[in-house]
Amino acid sequence: MVHMPDNANRWFFTEVNVKDRLIAALLACIVLLELLDVTADAGLGVPAWHLVQEWTLLLLSAAGFVYLVIDIRRRTRETRQLRGSLSLTHQKLELLGQRMRDARRQYGEVIQDQFEQWGLSLGEQEVALLLLKGLSLKEIASVRNTREKTARQQASSIYSKTGLEGRHAISAWFLEDFLTVDAPQPPQDEASSPE
Repeated sequence: MVHMPDNANRWFFTEVNVKDRLIAALLACIVLLELLDVTADAGLGVPAWHLVQEWTLLLLSAAGFVYLVIDIRRRTRETRQLRGSLSLTHQKLELLGQRMRDARRQYGEVIQDQFEQWGLSLGEQEVALLLLKGLSLKEIASVRNTREKTARQQASSIYSKTGLEGRHAISAWFLEDFLTVDAPQPPQDEASSPE
């Protein structure tokens, strides 16, 4: 009987799904029974064509068993690699998510600091933040449970204190640093480069 190493036994019983284990066990039983049948038939003096048929069936069953075990190992290895890759991707996404949360928090702090430097009241800071989020004055009034006229007055006060003209100018003021890109430099030819 072939002795499999302990780690191979553990692999077969821990990582291989039940269906594959059952099919492998069934094929192993078929191979064993065929071997017993061929041995018994040889002792009984059955015709040679019957023994050839039995040996062919035995070899095909054994080949199927070996192929199945090799295929199971390959799929198990691929699954393990995919799990590792998926785990690494989850870790990267979690790290990216944390970086995004940190950046959002820092950007919120920058916005809050700027509101305070402009001397905006708490109500004006709320309105300014809602303007940055793209809400209309009517929507701002609804969110804050005030009248639209109050939201309009606070927006006017914000524009006056900031020296900016309108919601788009406020948004542009905060986005300007993110959108500033250095102009690309034209490539230099070797002939035109200074020596």
